[in-house]
Amino acid sequence: MAKFGYFLSCEEHSPKDLVRQAKLAEEAGFDALWISDHYHPWLDEQGQSPFVWSVIGALSQVTSLPITTAVTCPLVRTPPAIVAQAAATSAVLTDGRFVLGVGTGEALNEHIVESRWPPAEERQEMLEEAVEVMRELWTGRLVSHHGRYYNVDTARLYTLPDEPPPIYMSGFGEKAATLAGRIADGFVCTMPDKELLETFRSAGGEGKPAQGGLKVCWGRDVASARKTAHRLWPNEQLPGEAAQLLPLPRHFAELSQVVTEEMIEQNLPCGPDPERHLQAIREYVDAGYDEVYVNQIGPDQEEFFAFYAEQVLPELA
Repeated sequence: MAKFGYFLSCEEHSPKDLVRQAKLAEEAGFDALWISDHYHPWLDEQGQSPFVWSVIGALSQVTSLPITTAVTCPLVRTPPAIVAQAAATSAVLTDGRFVLGVGTGEALNEHIVESRWPPAEERQEMLEEAVEVMRELWTGRLVSHHGRYYNVDTARLYTLPDEPPPIYMSGFGEKAATLAGRIADGFVCTMPDKELLETFRSAGGEGKPAQGGLKVCWGRDVASARKTAHRLWPNEQLPGEAAQLLPLPRHFAELSQVVTEEMIEQNLPCGPDPERHLQAIREYVDAGYDEVYVNQIGPDQEEFFAFYAEQVLPELA
């Protein structure tokens, strides 16, 4: 049976608001949490970008829900030796209820320390080596690693969980899904793409968990919800590789001018009709995803959680 979680958006909410939402999610009956990892929001209008590891530490003290980063890039801005320490500490704080979701990242976040943004194939090679480094460090042994992309000199992690955290990998194309199937413990995707999931499973992911995520905008009426979603997340509707390549929020704002409110309404649930929300979630379940995470766009968080507790989650159960 599928599980249903809440997706915490670090791009849109302050650290204290994220902690409050996590508590509301558990009270509403959600099974788990996703949390994004960004240095910049996609748009200035979204307005936030707290340090995800500090937020996870706070979450561990107020909720018993499992937590997955969706997703962390352990390549440039935060190298794998540091992510390994952060993930190990998170797993200790959550009593083993932490999953490290990883991906090849976006220039939006990573360019702050290195202006050269490697092409996708190179980033996938970097991610494979980064995963190797992190798993070495989680053994608790003294590690020296001299690879193609990363050097680690006599490093040892002293604070470790009883079991290393699982690594789930994001994939938006065939090569990434194949890599995830080969080296990851699970799969992460924000599209209900059955073919991608089958690629993951055929590449070695058979029997491994798959997590999917989507955005919705509950509102008292469709028009107001559509307007809120269009104001805060038009970038969700941008096709192609723009999300990986553009370096600044203003670039996403400029490109998002082509996105209309009608496009928003066509592509994500807006408003108070539970059937619209259920339909979007079931697309992931029908595609074969084991866990589905939902993010509410905008400020109406309490109303959203009440709506899901009363009209959506019981139908999914």
